[in-house]
Amino acid sequence: MQIGEVVFVLGANGTGKSSLMHRFYANNRQKSRRISAHRQTWFESNAIQISARQKRDTETNVLSWDTDPSSRWRDHLSAVRPNLAIYDLLDAENVRARKIASAVDEGNIDLAKKLSKIDAPIKIINELLRLSALPIEISVEKSEQVFASKNGGPRYSVAELSDGERNALLLAADVLNAESGTLFLIDEPERHLHRSIISPLLTLLFERRLDCAFVICTHDVLLPIDNPSSRTLLLRSCVYSGSTASAWDADLVVTPDEIDDTLKKDILGSRRTLLFVEGEEHSLDKPIYSLLFPRASVIAKQSCRDVEHAVAGIRDAAELHWLRAFGIVDSDNRDAMDILKLKERGIYAVPAVSIESIYYHPYLQERVCERQSKITGADAAANLEDAKKRALLSIGPHAQRLSERIVEAKIRSELMTKLPRRKDIATAQPITVEIDIPTIVASERVTLEAAIEKNDLAFLIRRYPIRETPALTVIAEVLGFQGRKQYESAVRQLLMDDAAGLSFVQSLFGTLGADIMAA
Repeated sequence: MQIGEVVFVLGANGTGKSSLMHRFYANNRQKSRRISAHRQTWFESNAIQISARQKRDTETNVLSWDTDPSSRWRDHLSAVRPNLAIYDLLDAENVRARKIASAVDEGNIDLAKKLSKIDAPIKIINELLRLSALPIEISVEKSEQVFASKNGGPRYSVAELSDGERNALLLAADVLNAESGTLFLIDEPERHLHRSIISPLLTLLFERRLDCAFVICTHDVLLPIDNPSSRTLLLRSCVYSGSTASAWDADLVVTPDEIDDTLKKDILGSRRTLLFVEGEEHSLDKPIYSLLFPRASVIAKQSCRDVEHAVAGIRDAAELHWLRAFGIVDSDNRDAMDILKLKERGIYAVPAVSIESIYYHPYLQERVCERQSKITGADAAANLEDAKKRALLSIGPHAQRLSERIVEAKIRSELMTKLPRRKDIATAQPITVEIDIPTIVASERVTLEAAIEKNDLAFLIRRYPIRETPALTVIAEVLGFQGRKQYESAVRQLLMDDAAGLSFVQSLFGTLGADIMAA
């Protein structure tokens, strides 16, 4: 395996999955971290139970015991593993704090500011948990006691977390605190967590640790589908030498589509909802849709046509009857009839020209700006007005190009409606298509410039691809953020924390949320 790779190991019961994982660890123990299916996931208390020396000794014992053949079914050090994960988490927090304090003591304020911009480990874990549909937040109090709270409620000991919540915390802590170049061997992660949680959590951890490699042994055939860049090792059977598996019959498949239907039915017994969206795996679309529709597994596709094909492929395939597929595409100024036809096929149009129109919706700008102003002390209303003025000024010089971009989509749509039908071809009559492009572009530019004149930034964000102008960066910076990335992260944080804000954005998609819930 190479650094950055993800491989899923799938197979029916008795094909030797656990034995293969044990073999991987035994052959790579110095650079591997094993997360077994039968691990202990509870804490004795919410404080660290071991010293630094005990931790080092325990890690040495772990390396030794985990290579023993009996570790395939028995955890010899189950009670201490949770302490190791929490120790590493708190140690990483302390190391970060000491570096910042040291820079301040030395008078190097620029370095201190730079270090402070690197997210603390616990902050990262809290974000991952919320993006994985776990509304809990971890915090550290005096005497290095670790607490949790749910949906902003009262704090309580992490020892009181549910089994799934503790498992998610331990898994995230193990992965985030490992050294670069670690090979993670994760056995049946779905055993302790519902797949609607483990699927996004794993994907987010893969993205965070591109400097590591992952092998995940699972019975959930859809986990590889959630991670399309992964590979799948499909085990058919194994050969034993005594009580130890020594050889395996396996196929390495690059895409989940190659997994045969018999295996799917053997290892999967429940239905599943998939939501296909436009964009890349690391684009703006996937994170916000994961927050808006937590019951669905969000899968990014390159284009609207890819989304349509994916939804149709699943809905039309009888052998995938356990799946329910939906899609989201950019509206691209489609007309109402077009949008209705898409919805009938399970595809919902974003109520704007692109996903940026959601992130920079005036409502979200206002809510995020109010939050930021409480930290900076700035005048929120003044900042919002200034952001609008400057954004409008930055759009003006791009009026011609933006108009042409909108017209491009219109013309393509119009050309599609003029394609000859069978009866037209049967008559063998020539068809002439004439489109007055200059007039259409000029008309669109009048519409755009009128919106600028009226200071209607909301209309411009909704109708035009202003991500191709400096406007979004201008908005983010005037509202007090370092740039678009930080502003967009603040929007997602708002949706995690603010039920009203989340409900408002969900309402922009009409019945999609209810339709997913009913699937």
